Amino acid sequence: MSKTIGICLTLLYVLSFTHNVELRHIKGAPKSDPEPQCGYKSCHPTKPNMLNVHLIAHTHDDVGWLKTVDQYYYGSETQIQKAGVQYIIDSVVESLLRDPEKRFIYVESAFFFKWWKEQTEELQDKVKMLVNEGRLEFIGGAWSMNDEATTHYQSVIDQFAWGLRLLNDTFGECGRPKIGWQIDPFGHSREMASMFAQMGFDGMFFGRLDYQDKDERLMTQNAEMIWHGSENLGEKADLFSGALYNNYQAPDGFCFDILCSDQPIIDGKHSPDNNVKEKIDAFFEFVTKMAEGYRTNNVLITMGEDFHYQNADMWYKNLDKLIKYANERQANGSKINLLYSTPSCYLKSLHDAGISWPTKSDDFFPYASDPHAYWTGYFTSRPTLKRFERDGNHFLQVCKQLSALAPQQSAEFDPHLNFMRETMGIMQHHDAVTGTEKEKVALDYAKRLSVAFRACSTNIRSVLNQLSKGSSQETSTNYPLELKTCSLLNITSCSTSESSSRFALTLYNPLAHRTNEYVRIPVLDYNYVVTDSSGKSLPTQVVPIPAPVLSIKQRNSSAIYELVFLASNLPAVGFKTYFIEKSDDTAHKKPKSLPKKSTSYTVIGDKNFNLTFDTNGFLSQASADGMTRMISQEFLYYEGEIGNNKEFLNRSSGAYIFRPKEGKLHFATDHVSIDAYKGSLVHEVHQKFNDWISQVVRIYNGRNYAEFEWLVGPIPIEDGNGKEIITRFNSDIKSEGIFYTDSNGREMIKRQRDHRDTWNLKLHESVSGNYYPVTTKIALEDSTARMAILTDRAQGGSSMQDGALELMVHRRLLHDDAFGVGEALNETEYGIGLIARGKNHLFIGASLMREDISLKAMERLVQLETLLPSWKFFSNMKEYTQQQWLSEFTNSYTGISSTLPKSAHLLTLEPWHDNELLVRFEHILEKDEDSNYSKYVQFNVKDVLGGFNIVDMRETTLDGNAWLDEHRRFEFVPDPEDESYNAYGVFKKQSNRVHLLDAAKPLLGVKYSNEALETGELGAESNRIRRSANNRHFTMHRERTTQDERKSANKAYVPANDRAKYLIELSPMEIRTFVIYLE
Repeated sequence: MSKTIGICLTLLYVLSFTHNVELRHIKGAPKSDPEPQCGYKSCHPTKPNMLNVHLIAHTHDDVGWLKTVDQYYYGSETQIQKAGVQYIIDSVVESLLRDPEKRFIYVESAFFFKWWKEQTEELQDKVKMLVNEGRLEFIGGAWSMNDEATTHYQSVIDQFAWGLRLLNDTFGECGRPKIGWQIDPFGHSREMASMFAQMGFDGMFFGRLDYQDKDERLMTQNAEMIWHGSENLGEKADLFSGALYNNYQAPDGFCFDILCSDQPIIDGKHSPDNNVKEKIDAFFEFVTKMAEGYRTNNVLITMGEDFHYQNADMWYKNLDKLIKYANERQANGSKINLLYSTPSCYLKSLHDAGISWPTKSDDFFPYASDPHAYWTGYFTSRPTLKRFERDGNHFLQVCKQLSALAPQQSAEFDPHLNFMRETMGIMQHHDAVTGTEKEKVALDYAKRLSVAFRACSTNIRSVLNQLSKGSSQETSTNYPLELKTCSLLNITSCSTSESSSRFALTLYNPLAHRTNEYVRIPVLDYNYVVTDSSGKSLPTQVVPIPAPVLSIKQRNSSAIYELVFLASNLPAVGFKTYFIEKSDDTAHKKPKSLPKKSTSYTVIGDKNFNLTFDTNGFLSQASADGMTRMISQEFLYYEGEIGNNKEFLNRSSGAYIFRPKEGKLHFATDHVSIDAYKGSLVHEVHQKFNDWISQVVRIYNGRNYAEFEWLVGPIPIEDGNGKEIITRFNSDIKSEGIFYTDSNGREMIKRQRDHRDTWNLKLHESVSGNYYPVTTKIALEDSTARMAILTDRAQGGSSMQDGALELMVHRRLLHDDAFGVGEALNETEYGIGLIARGKNHLFIGASLMREDISLKAMERLVQLETLLPSWKFFSNMKEYTQQQWLSEFTNSYTGISSTLPKSAHLLTLEPWHDNELLVRFEHILEKDEDSNYSKYVQFNVKDVLGGFNIVDMRETTLDGNAWLDEHRRFEFVPDPEDESYNAYGVFKKQSNRVHLLDAAKPLLGVKYSNEALETGELGAESNRIRRSANNRHFTMHRERTTQDERKSANKAYVPANDRAKYLIELSPMEIRTFVIYLE
């Protein structure tokens, strides 16, 4: 009975967050007026020969931060923050309906569709009218405004695809955003620009960039640029991007919200408080100064901040007056023109100016808001939440694939899958996966994700039982296979494997090629037999669970061993089930560690790849590719700086920023106790560094890389100091200050210590100023050797000395950094500090001239297999003998007819609209990473998805919501090469000291730091060339070369026959998206 109640409660929770929007076929005509005047057609006209000031009415609504998602939407917990999103949308819609001149933009689809489903059909029709007339415009349009440092590209694409699909289904073409709006994320990735471009966006605007970089760009009129989003994809990844002048705030003195204290515009003719002249004078002074930093006679001014417009009339009444009285001055010769606008209308004005633009090829990391505030701590903050989010992406892909493969679907399938999609969309928010929310909000995110796991598990259980047993039950809770997920396998705990003498393990492989994977299962004893789907008994090995794991306080498990076996040839996009039974066979021996010798080294691995540990228990060298290199690994920690945050030099390390005390490192220990275990499948060394740091280093048979599984916590704070824990790998590789980090899990970006590509860096924080986001990989190399580390979650990383790579794995701090969250990053669980466990994979080898496959290509393949390994499902088999299991169940299944080449990946396979699939294929290597695997690949979609009755296929933009062959983007022309870095204007300085904008959230009125910087402290000072600008921004437009013209000469010939329609080709790093129509 309690189980039934729990299922019902879960379903109610899920249904409360899914949205009953009409699903519209992508190529169907939207239900709208015959001639909608949205988008660029709805823009108010600008005036030539005037400074056109585009006023952008907007609100920034965090999908969780100080309050939970629901608390923000409903406006509860006002003692924490006065913010209620439902009131914002209510008030804005009411104001827009009264006046067709007004404009408003909205960004977060998670909030909008929660509001939408509560409205009457009559009001929904009125909102559709506003959208069709361009008065309400959606910008961004994803489920949340995602972070760009800690998010994986697969999750970013998914959450955009879902948000944009609902907008498209609800509003048609007029609901489709044209502009990215990343105003609050704490730095910006190149891959994000590439994804925006591939989704068909015309441009993107952002708010936060390094204070030195911003100064440089404004002084040289380079704040708006063409961002080259990819080293591999060419112009189709280019995106026009602009840095906002004032973050995303209104000008000082012009915040007209109920949350602000600025004076309204008082225009009573006889009022002693009349301030019209004063206000207009101040506004003109602001925009005139602002215009000096931009190239055209258009400027964009954001009129709104965090959770503004709960009473929209306050804003609009004052904006009306501002526009009226400002424009009245034109009769007296003023050359300033104010208008209600949107970011898309502003971008159109820039495009219509017909000038050329500067370019950018790197990214905007790390972000510093002042000389001692580098926002690099959040790269690691809340490491367990970051890992849970990565698990969520993994499970979502499994759920989407199996929902698409389902022979039969129950009515709950779509709500369950949609809830998982939407929860993962929330998790991408820039105050969610980043770890910069309050702890109770982090717990709410984790709760939502747990419920989403349970919801999607019902889909998966149904489908796998249908495929395994042929069961036609659609809603049964008594399936023959339980197919439970053990969510605590990371601490080797699983109730099914521990309590059952016979159980089945189903491994679902979401990759489109066969894989071989070593499997580890928590067990109580060391006598087990593993039988595969053909009835063959497999070799096994049992290793003890490390003592530090066994002693975890909250670990409710009796398992003391891990059963290891190799699951080979796992079917692509399919599963294989294994029968595991406890045995009385005495041939199995209890695992024993190797004898400890204080005078000899410990070596694990084989002749192709091995690691050596010295007599103090530390890693000391590695052998691979016929060479031996000095490689060491250790754990160290920085103590977090403590300050009152009243001035820059007194910044505390906190959830956002990383600021180590004096930049000093502290060793965790000078001696490591080790135990070594060797068997036929795996060699491993168990290391204990101290009472709160331990690690297992493994090399599996046949693998040319090592796994480092670390356990850190509870981090001690009895000395009153917060600590930030790193793992550091040292080598004799001569890297000369150069290292590489990934961009959202895709392309690698070159980094150089103490350097930025676009300005002369003045660095006051030598450690945190050299930290970069590592989503999946960090690497360095010289002409002979290469070292790379894969991560299992987002982390901060750097190379602080030649040949060394460090990754921050955990942090616990006792002071807030005063950027808005209002509490220290001091995570606890069960009354003690949080314990985190995770994995890094170490690659060492020749940087060039490897046989068969380059090290870079091998890293790419393993990176994919560790991101999306098989998902483990456990079923108690007490009712079945091994023979019954073999005869009554289908224990091997593949959902595709032909596997993809190793360098190609089925990024997406999911049900879309009725009788539709959405599929994405990607090439996972960059050009020149491997002589073979970096080549173009070609395959036939019908051959791959032969199990589906495909009747048609059409290519879309990356998000899956616009036809690629019908979509055109604005084209912008780059500056001539001889003008780059030279066309600087001369600007007169008002003062020798500068006050920086306060970066603390929430943004409620403009605030400047009390502390002034000498102008020489800004990076641009040393870059400025004091001469007259040569403003030859060419008035020209050009046609982009077609995709076919850009193809390399080695492109294979595509035969012109009926199969050609389904024959696709991928170039390095290319992602192609298709809607597939089914019979």
